[in-house]
Amino acid sequence: MSAVPESPSRPTVTEREARQVAEAAREQDWRKPSFAKELFLGRFRLDLIHPHPLPADEDVQRGEEFLAKLRDFCETKIDGAVIERDARIPDEVITGLKELGALGMKIDTKYGGLGLTQVYYNKSLALVGSANPAIGALLSAHQSIGVPQPLKIFGTREQQETFLPRCARTDISAFLLTEPDVGSDPARLATTAVPDGDHYVLDGVKLWTTNGVVADLLVVMARVPRSEGHRGGITAFVVEASADGVTVENRNAFMGLRGLENGVTRFHRVRVPASHRIGEEGHGLKIALTTLNTGRLSLPAMCVGSGKWCLKIAREWSAAREQWGRPVALHEAVGSKIAFIAATTFALEAVVDLSSQMADEDRNDIRIEAALAKLYGSEMACLMADELVQIRGGRGFETAESLRARGERAVPAEQMLRDLRINRIFEGSTEIMHLLIAREAVDAHLSVAGDLIDPEKSLGDKARAGAGAGLFYAKWLPKLVAGPGQLPGSYNEFKHGVDLSPHLRYVERTSRKLARSTFYAMSRWQGKMETKQGFLGRIVDIGAELFAMSAACVRAELLRGRGENGREAYQLADAFCRQSRIRVEELFGRLWSNTDDLDRKVVKGVLSGTYEWLEQGVIDPSGDGPWIADATPGPSERENLHRPVR
Repeated sequence: MSAVPESPSRPTVTEREARQVAEAAREQDWRKPSFAKELFLGRFRLDLIHPHPLPADEDVQRGEEFLAKLRDFCETKIDGAVIERDARIPDEVITGLKELGALGMKIDTKYGGLGLTQVYYNKSLALVGSANPAIGALLSAHQSIGVPQPLKIFGTREQQETFLPRCARTDISAFLLTEPDVGSDPARLATTAVPDGDHYVLDGVKLWTTNGVVADLLVVMARVPRSEGHRGGITAFVVEASADGVTVENRNAFMGLRGLENGVTRFHRVRVPASHRIGEEGHGLKIALTTLNTGRLSLPAMCVGSGKWCLKIAREWSAAREQWGRPVALHEAVGSKIAFIAATTFALEAVVDLSSQMADEDRNDIRIEAALAKLYGSEMACLMADELVQIRGGRGFETAESLRARGERAVPAEQMLRDLRINRIFEGSTEIMHLLIAREAVDAHLSVAGDLIDPEKSLGDKARAGAGAGLFYAKWLPKLVAGPGQLPGSYNEFKHGVDLSPHLRYVERTSRKLARSTFYAMSRWQGKMETKQGFLGRIVDIGAELFAMSAACVRAELLRGRGENGREAYQLADAFCRQSRIRVEELFGRLWSNTDDLDRKVVKGVLSGTYEWLEQGVIDPSGDGPWIADATPGPSERENLHRPVR
């Protein structure tokens, strides 16, 4: 065995280098149309989503058959209260899910999986997540970002034949990217994979490894040093969790998802066959981001399930609870909250089902749609759960176990609020999602005018960019002046009792206004645009609302056409669009009237200690210790908490 060189220390990178790493990992091309991308450019392409795409009959039959089995399992075998109490999913529940085939929902039947579509995979996650969200997280992390998805897209035939049958029935997988000192800035990734003959040797520490405590297989992102014959860069590997040198050093505990098997995993001189590398060296981040394009849909799918449950509890409780001689639901202050939950749940389901069906058909590029679904679903689900707690009052704040102990219905409203909170952080925090979507939304502008605002480009490059930009904007800008949204008869096919056509005309007009606002901001700030994160976040939030409005209207028309609660669906879509339009107008107002500049000054004062006097008069109950744990490579000094379920 040849000598393995020492692992390099944690890389030090500049802000520009970090951006370059992230940019290199992006999918650069748009080979398929994208409804959301067009929306941000001021082009309302309703034809891309209407008529609503539908699954094949055989996919529906297979999906519905599995949903029936899964519902029976959830109702008879899963006790969410036990998982919450013991902070662990019982082994027999995980074993039962394996026997049911739930580990292989998204895996092709030729590898022993169920071969469900994205639509029915998401419906299954919403169902099982309503029984207990930690189980939903286990199945989602295993299939959406764990071994099956990257191997499906990037794996060799040998890798697929080796690992997918295991993942379909017996082996749980996990995805390991984050490190103690590396979150959303992968340019600083410190875990290394040093080539050694026909192997790589892994060293490093990974944090927040969802499923890592019980996983059998791991997808690990590590940095390969550049050397002769090796291009190097961040690279993806499939690693056996039982391999020598792999140690689960801690099982992490959180404010919610108490059954989550999430840990800290250390790698010390772990030998991984080169045949277990996924894709080429340096392609790890691209693999991760591509995997997440559809993988992100699992999270908003479970948010839809949460919204449905919130609506059920709000309806039942508000009809039974009386105040001042009538049910609390009939008091406007409570009724508005119920209307918000009902309308938003309808819209979230519309967004997730539409995005999922587009993913199944693979006719459109849905990277922005999936990201918007994740962003919007995680934010709105938290708001719905918070409103449910408020509707329930003191009983909303009380735990289900306490309610049960004193003889009342054990409604886990406070648990729902705690469990949902992580969704605004999981798989890209809200802040990171804003930046990611904003980058994609302005891609067309940067493609033609990026060199104009790049300080490192030569005058010649800038001149050529200016000429190209002039041609692009000469054609594009005039189209933002007028459109179908200004014609009273547009979209009249959405007029059936309740008239949804004004909402679609509003979306068309507003998408052009959004594009004009983006163009004006780029003209005003140029290269500083990327630092205007408050502005970019509001631009993205407006786009998310417009996408949700479009999806809600299209879904309502689908249900009407199929004779499935069409009148009620139109009412819910109308209510949602009216609520959404109020939010959109507020966001537009805040694009130019805000405290962003003042906030930056206050932040500088806080960091410099100018306002430290404001912190006096309290006790800090925090314990001692560093802000970030030491992650120096080396052998583990802790007990291995790895607990595979057999």
